[in-house]
Amino acid sequence: MLTAAAHSQTTQESGRISLPSDAEIHQLLTARVQALAGQQDGIGIVVGIVGPQGRRIISYGHIDQNDSRLVDGDTQFEIGSITKVFTALLLADMVRTHEIALDDPVAKYVPPDDKIPQPNGRPITLVDLATHTSGLPFMPAESPTPNGFDNPNHDTAQFYRFLAQYNPTRGTGWDYSNLGYWLLSECLASRGGMEYESLLRTRVLVPLKLTSTTFTPSPKTKADLAVGHNAVLQPSQPFASAPAYGSMAAAGGLVSSVNDLLTFLSATMGYEDSPLTPAMAVMLNTRRPIGEPGEEQALGWRISGHGDDALIFHDGATWGFASDMAWDPRIRVGIVVLSNQLEDVSDIARHLLRPEFPLAKPVPMIRRTEIEVAPALLDSYVGQYQVAGEGTFDVARTGEFLTIRFPDDWGLPQLRLHPDAIADFFSTELLLRVRFQTSTDGRVTGLLLDPPRGQHTIVANRVGKRNADLR
Repeated sequence: MLTAAAHSQTTQESGRISLPSDAEIHQLLTARVQALAGQQDGIGIVVGIVGPQGRRIISYGHIDQNDSRLVDGDTQFEIGSITKVFTALLLADMVRTHEIALDDPVAKYVPPDDKIPQPNGRPITLVDLATHTSGLPFMPAESPTPNGFDNPNHDTAQFYRFLAQYNPTRGTGWDYSNLGYWLLSECLASRGGMEYESLLRTRVLVPLKLTSTTFTPSPKTKADLAVGHNAVLQPSQPFASAPAYGSMAAAGGLVSSVNDLLTFLSATMGYEDSPLTPAMAVMLNTRRPIGEPGEEQALGWRISGHGDDALIFHDGATWGFASDMAWDPRIRVGIVVLSNQLEDVSDIARHLLRPEFPLAKPVPMIRRTEIEVAPALLDSYVGQYQVAGEGTFDVARTGEFLTIRFPDDWGLPQLRLHPDAIADFFSTELLLRVRFQTSTDGRVTGLLLDPPRGQHTIVANRVGKRNADLR
């Protein structure tokens, strides 16, 4: 495993940058994949580095379990929320050309009959959306599950209806919002006179010559798309195919490759000439505090530290992919990490740029087999479960299975629960388990929830049975 000691050479001497060797990084990737999935094929990670000495690509693993091809710099991955950096660049370019202004109210660019909330009694602006300070939530309260089983017809009109009735209670401090970037894309499309995906392609992807970056891979390029893997090592659902999430392409809908993202970083850091260079500067010139010491939100990018210590980054995740793009403006070195599994890889990028940043201890993913549970037993688990300091978890019956809705500040959609024992359930979208507890007389009294990322188990007491049966 690569350690801080192995990074002791990471210096800037006479303009020369020294990073870990390809062999050291390959060792790191091998250890990470094997810790997640053992010796099973199908999981891969690609690391790209760009700096004064050019580019390097280091990879480990395969495109899929039944595909012997190794992942490499041209393999396409879903990049999740890194898409927001591209959306913010489109915004910055339209600001640079004076087509819009950052302080323009959102209401200027939406149909007049659509009501937009006003947190603290003031209009939401474009810069509010781009810096996650709009007061809008992460997702609508009734957003669908990733599998879309609760509302297959969820669409843009339904989101506008949600906005019309939404009562802002969060204030206008920093609060990460997919919904905000969806609304931002609606405004940009309205001003640009074409739908968002075509606008981004015309204004950003084509000028930067990003040939592997797209929302819908063509039949030719689809062969280079890795197969994503969910929390139980099964093939994941494509991000864009899920109801509602497909409408939020601006928040997380792009697929890309390490080579394309290195090209993006090269232009950002000034190694390549680009017509978008002035807009890239606009992105960094607008910042708002996040609320944590030394942390700021720029347009799209998040910034950690100040001056020579600044690190600029964005990570992403979908139901079967993880990604990170980070760069150091002082030494002008950038890192891209893409993987076809959902376990976070942002620690790898930060560790390569900042040796003192620790590598995470990955949570192993285990293949699980779903069993059938009697409908009456499923009904017995329906209810609300509460834990001090966390909030209420709502377990509901939807058709022939259970779902769980989390406290609002968890920022998670409603998830389907799959049983692999009569009282033990798992999620395919996250490394999450729910175990129901019963008393000696058979009454359900609470649940144990093992959250993603390996945090401690949460004990929630049952406080009421849900009356509505959603079947």
